[in-house]
This record gives sequence, structure tokens and C-alpha cells, in this order.
Amino acid sequence: MNAPIVPNLALDAAFSAQKLAYAAEPYPSLAQRRDRVLRLIRLLEENEEALADAVALDFGHRSRSETKMADVFVSIGSMRHTLRHLRRWMRERHVPTALQFLPARNRLLRQPLGVIGVVSPWNYPIQLALVPASAALAAGNRVMIKPSELTPKTSALMAALIKRDFDAGELTVIEGDARIAQAFVELPFDHLLFTGSTAVGKKVAAAAAKNLTPLTLELGGKSPAIIDASADLAKLIDSLMFGKLLNAGQTCIAPDYVLLPERLQDAFLHEAELAVRRLYPTISGNPDYTAIVSDAHEARIRRLVDDAKDRGARVVLLGEAGENDSARRMQPRLVFGVNDDMALMQEEIFGPVLPIVACNSIGEAIAYVNRHERPLALYWFGSDKAALNRVLYETVSGGVTVNDTLWHINQEDQPFGGVGSSGFGAYHGEFGFRTFSREKPVFYQSAVNGAFLLRPPYGKRLDTVLGLIKKIL
Repeated sequence: MNAPIVPNLALDAAFSAQKLAYAAEPYPSLAQRRDRVLRLIRLLEENEEALADAVALDFGHRSRSETKMADVFVSIGSMRHTLRHLRRWMRERHVPTALQFLPARNRLLRQPLGVIGVVSPWNYPIQLALVPASAALAAGNRVMIKPSELTPKTSALMAALIKRDFDAGELTVIEGDARIAQAFVELPFDHLLFTGSTAVGKKVAAAAAKNLTPLTLELGGKSPAIIDASADLAKLIDSLMFGKLLNAGQTCIAPDYVLLPERLQDAFLHEAELAVRRLYPTISGNPDYTAIVSDAHEARIRRLVDDAKDRGARVVLLGEAGENDSARRMQPRLVFGVNDDMALMQEEIFGPVLPIVACNSIGEAIAYVNRHERPLALYWFGSDKAALNRVLYETVSGGVTVNDTLWHINQEDQPFGGVGSSGFGAYHGEFGFRTFSREKPVFYQSAVNGAFLLRPPYGKRLDTVLGLIKKIL
């Protein structure tokens, strides 16, 4: 049983300040919302180098290029998309009115919810904090961010920059350890978005339930890559290994395992070795190759691999021969001969280790995916359209990329989110705006209407009216 949390006065004060700010301005103008999003864009553009430095220090080594691309560039792209479309998103929506109520009108009013909580993880500490925050600001809300304690330098820098550029009633960052995080998710937010592991997501959901706080859970899980018999291994392999090794595999939508025809395993190993040497000619000291975030996370990944070896799996190191793991930069590994009894196939790996599961038909691959929890992402490689359609229509996942990896997450006109144990709810683009808004239905009665015909005293008149309405519906 969890120990009771000592009330955090600073946390309570920050929440109260945001509630008061929302009450004073419950529907910010388009200009105010645009200004808040623009300030976030400027913050990222003007402090890109400092943010890359902070993330690198938190990881021990984090590729500066990966931070600039996957954290800063992606965030700015999302925010600029919001600015282009915000006026349209804010408009009242005209919706049809039932025939019997004409000439009355129906409208949907998109209204800010109030104070939004964002709990962000360590793996992409900028993007996964500021993209949902910008969506909530665009929707007219106030926002509190609780970043991960595993990236304290990045959190401290974001907190300082946001404090400089934003009023505490607009946007604020709450730093602190797991105790503070638990107190944070117990606040009565008007909506709470959590990105992290499924195990912690369950705890967040339980805490939010005490206040009936609406939730968006962006979790992880084991995302499969299905390689169809029609696939060209030489053409697909760079895309697959890039998706696996970006951020050293510490990506919630990274391919977690590969479903591959058994006869293609030797060819796959050959192509994977070539791909890793092209992408990362060296591992140790390579500025493009990111370190595992902490000793504890590295030890966890090693335990998964060791357990698989002890149970009969074959582990193959990829990359330049003779290199050793150093400074938490783990060499990529393929693991053959895996089964569901291995911890490697039960937990999300979150590292540069790629298990290979033998599946000799598309039906076998679909059955394997469907026996397990629904993944956050699914990848399919091949040219057989019939096989692709079977995968699309017969499996359920948060999102899909065909003949590549990862890029469905950057499509701002599509929702990003999980399903089942990989989460629920979605954001990005207009879907984020709608997540952080209340679409309030408004019925405008006409001055001339027949509503009096439906009022008491009832009797034969009501029966006649209802009979006539049934005929026209």
C-alpha cells in the first residue's frame, strides 16, 4: 500500500493560480492563443543548442542531431501546423437539425476545459512535454507540466525558460521526484495526459479516477514489424534499423520485435549487419549513437537478453567487429529463437535489442499479433497488397506505417494514440485540440416553432402529432 502523500504547498498553489487564471479568462481569443503557441516556438528556436546540451547531459550522451530532429524540429512542426489551422478549429460547428424541430438550429461550441495536466517521460523530454502542452494552450486552457525526474537538467532548463516567457497562470513546469509526480496526478485536473509505461499508466488511471479526471494515456507495449514474403530485405532494412535504433531504441513506437519467414532469417541477419555499419560505422564514441539513459535501464535490458540466452536464444551483435559496449552505448543485438516464456518477449524492450520471431505465413503473423496485447504501433513491409489489407483489417493497433517505421507519428492530420494496453485517447493536430476542448452542443430554438404541441395537457393531440412525426422521419 502506498504511503500517504504529504501535501505539497507549492504544487497546490500552482494549481490554484491556474484555476483562478482560467476563471478570469474562460475563453481566450484567437490572438491570445496564437501568442502562447508562438512563444513556445520562439523558446524552442532560440534555445535549441542549450536544450540539446541539457538532454545530452541527462543521457550521458544523447545525439544532438536526434534531439534537434525528434524533439525540437518535430515540436515546432506540430505547433506551426496548429497556427495554420487554429482559426478554423475554433469556429462553431454547424450540425444538422432533426426535421421535426426545423427551423431551429444546432451548433457545436468548442470550449476550453480549464486546467490541463501533462505528465511527460524522459525519452523525448522536450517533444512529449511541449507538443501536448501547445495543443492544450491552443484549445484555450491553462497547462501544468510534470516532466520526468530521470532528465533533471532538461526539466530544470524547460522550467526556467517557461517561467521567463509565460505567466504561471498560463503554463508552468513542476519539477520533482516520484512523490511529486504522484501528488500531481491526484490533482483534480480538467484533463490529464500521461505518456509512459503501461505499468505506471495503470497507477495514473487509478489516481485520476478518484476525481473522475478525464484521461489520455499514451503508453507503449511491444510493437511488431511484419516482414511479408513479398518484401525486399535490402530495400527495407535501413528503414527498419533506423526505427529500432533511433534514440538507441528508447522510443515508445520503436519496432519491438520482427515477424519474419524462417527461410529469410539468414538473409535478414546479413542485411541488418550491413545496415548498422552504414547507419553507425562505429558505436563507441559515435556522436550519432545515443546512450541508454541510466545504469538501471541498461541493467534491465541486459537482464532481458541474459534471460533469453539462458533459455536457448541466440544473440548476435551487430556493428563493427571487436567493439565493446561502453559508457552505456549498447551495441545493437538481434535475438533469434525467442519464445513467449522469455522476459524479452513479455516486456517492452526500450533498447537496441531486436528479437526475431519465425512466422511462415501472413495468417500466422496476424494470429501472433492478435494473441498478445494490442500494440501502440505496427509496421508492415512488402508489396503484396492483399497481405497488407489482411494485416490492416484483421489486427488492431494504435497506428501503422507501411514500408517504413515511425513516421505515422508525424502526420498532424491524423490522430496519434494507443488502444487497449497501449493507451487510450489521442492528440496531434486537430485531434489534440478536440481532446483538450469540450464540444458543447447548443440548440437555438426558432421564434416560430411547434414545441407547444408536445407540452401537456397530453391526450389525442399528442398522439396525432407523434403519428405525423413518425411518418416523416
